[in-house]
Amino acid sequence: MLELGVCYYPEQWPREKWEQDANRMVELGLAWVRIGEFAWARIEPSPGEFHWEWLDEAIDVLGGAGLKVILGTPTAAPPKWLVDRHPDILPVDARGVVRKFGARRHYCFSSRRYREEATRITEAMAARYGENAYVHAWQTDNEYGDHDTIYSYSDEALRAFRLWLAERYETVDELNRAWGTSFWAMHYNSFDEVELPNNLVEEPSPTHIVDFIRFSSDQVKSFNRAQVDIIRAHSPGRPVTHNFMSQNTDFDHHKVGEDIDIASWDVYPMGGLLNGRLAVEDKAHYMRVGDPDQPAFNHDLYRSVGRGRVWVMEQQPGPVNWAAHNQSPADGMVRLWTWLAYAHGVDMVSYFRWRQVPFAQEQFHAGLLLPNSEADQGYLEVAQVAEEMKGLPKGERRDKAQVAILLDYNSRWATRALPQGRSYSAAATALDWYSTVSRLGVDVDFIGQHSDLDGYQLVLAPDLVIADAAFVERLAKSGAKVLFGARSGSKTEDMHIPEGLPPGPLSALIDVSIARVESLPDFHKETVLYGNETFEAGVWRETIRTSEMVLATFDGEYRNGAPALVGNDKARYLATAARGALLQKVIDDALGWAGVESLSDLGDLRVTRRGRLRFAFNFGKTTAEVPAPEAATFHVGGRRLAPVGVAIWTE
Repeated sequence: MLELGVCYYPEQWPREKWEQDANRMVELGLAWVRIGEFAWARIEPSPGEFHWEWLDEAIDVLGGAGLKVILGTPTAAPPKWLVDRHPDILPVDARGVVRKFGARRHYCFSSRRYREEATRITEAMAARYGENAYVHAWQTDNEYGDHDTIYSYSDEALRAFRLWLAERYETVDELNRAWGTSFWAMHYNSFDEVELPNNLVEEPSPTHIVDFIRFSSDQVKSFNRAQVDIIRAHSPGRPVTHNFMSQNTDFDHHKVGEDIDIASWDVYPMGGLLNGRLAVEDKAHYMRVGDPDQPAFNHDLYRSVGRGRVWVMEQQPGPVNWAAHNQSPADGMVRLWTWLAYAHGVDMVSYFRWRQVPFAQEQFHAGLLLPNSEADQGYLEVAQVAEEMKGLPKGERRDKAQVAILLDYNSRWATRALPQGRSYSAAATALDWYSTVSRLGVDVDFIGQHSDLDGYQLVLAPDLVIADAAFVERLAKSGAKVLFGARSGSKTEDMHIPEGLPPGPLSALIDVSIARVESLPDFHKETVLYGNETFEAGVWRETIRTSEMVLATFDGEYRNGAPALVGNDKARYLATAARGALLQKVIDDALGWAGVESLSDLGDLRVTRRGRLRFAFNFGKTTAEVPAPEAATFHVGGRRLAPVGVAIWTE
């Protein structure tokens, strides 16, 4: 069954509050508490001077009350004395400006000195608490990528990047070939001549950019792995997690996920809405409930990263402080988001935070309690979830879906290096595809090119720019049909146009060659004729040559009748960036083609399943009818679902 938790900072509150807080957490129905991830300066206020007593006592108080402690390594916030001693640990931004002490995440992943210090404090903490009976799990660091901190342009990063390039390419001649340095006289005579891709007069080689992103991603993996190895040595049998962020592909989550036991992530739908993909009118419609599909997208993604095990480490309980604007969620949304997480495979939801803090940077960030310890709205909704859990049948694992969406990090980085149009967003495209499937009542899994394909009937590849030949071969042998979006197969691993034209290795599945690409301004709209209907398209258009069946054509003044969607019995290729009604038509037809049952457009309703349990969530402003059979037994809610409502039933 779902477990609940909370983030707590005993160092921020008077000692006399600790027992009261711990007992009240247990009374609320919480089972887990995360502590310690920003406590380095309190643990070690000066070099080598450790003050463990307060943390020993906090763990004893929380654990003694019946809570399971998740202990965070404190490396996301190195103390001031360490920065003063070793200023070379600080990150450098793309302008070449050193990012100073005074907030958090002020370190460079490539700093050798910081790696030594990070492993030293992790070793000390794991040695002290690794066998503690109250410490049941560990979190490494905190939110890799927050505040744009994956990429550092320091001297240490330059040193490490050159070593990484030498290992990847072995010879500088091979680097020159891959980077295309014959263009603009960029030839290098040694790896020591290579600079970081920032502050250039013009843009660098796209391969230079992507290699720097790959290098930076590998630095995150090795940094994280060092902590995991230490924790496992001192705390065997206790799971290790990291709390990833929403819609962030600055590094490869699958690679970091290889080294942890559970993937977790931090859920802030209100800021995600305002910073997200939706049109202004849709943001207004969903202002107090958030984008209906953004949280579920990330639940499903990180379930894949965690190989089936996923937690929410920070669930928004009310207004936050960091977005452009910070609206309050509608009453009932904390409850809805909690059950939504469980429905999508999450086993533990932890709320950020226990009590709203009356000082420092996050004074406006709500907690379960107000600063005076009075229960806030989120507290009341967590209590409701805890009560509803008592009457729910024991849960099961989430079943493997029939449909998989491919999210490939190399491909994301390729479009970052060569967007070709300011309106093009691979992240928005993938979320649009996911949202369209969700509106049709179909569950999905996320996969990478490394993933097992057995059991999938349909693979959706919205932005597979760099296709691996081995993956294509496995896809060809699988029983899955596949729908490729525009730009698929358009670049090699070296960021070159494939020999024989795009889509490169995908030509083994579908006879298509891309002769021309266009990125289109927002004021221009293409139209596509699909069946007897005309749909609006835009942002991207490709001119393709094909012998395959033409399923849809461009319908306008420019090259009227040119193929827009083509396919055979195994694969389909979409030659435009589709949104809205066109994308729904394309995906609805693809589901039928692959033999996947779907529903009519659900609008603001979302349905999903976890084992025997069925769930419905109403993100709309009017009462909705739940698509449950007459014989359904409702455990939460009912067939008529009010706005912000949750229904859970078995059939």
